[in-house]
Amino acid sequence: MGFSEILLILFAVLILFGADKLPEVARGLGKTIRQVRDATDEIKTEIQHTVQHGSSAGNSLLEETQKEIEQIKEDIEEIKEEVAGNHLPKD
Repeated sequence: MGFSEILLILFAVLILFGADKLPEVARGLGKTIRQVRDATDEIKTEIQHTVQHGSSAGNSLLEETQKEIEQIKEDIEEIKEEVAGNHLPKD
């Protein structure tokens, strides 16, 4: 936004609200901008918090899944050994 555009907006605000209302309008605009910034910061913080805790929950789930996979592999090896033992020729 260029300087001339800002001047045009200020001139329009001055005409619409008058010189005596200009400080009130500026104050209200400042409060609104601050509230929007605060809300934006709060949303950012919440997203970061969710991502951090989501990552740790994901890591925990990954570890549990890996443990289960290892247990299944061990079970498969035991079954292979049992099957191989049953098929050995008997003397």
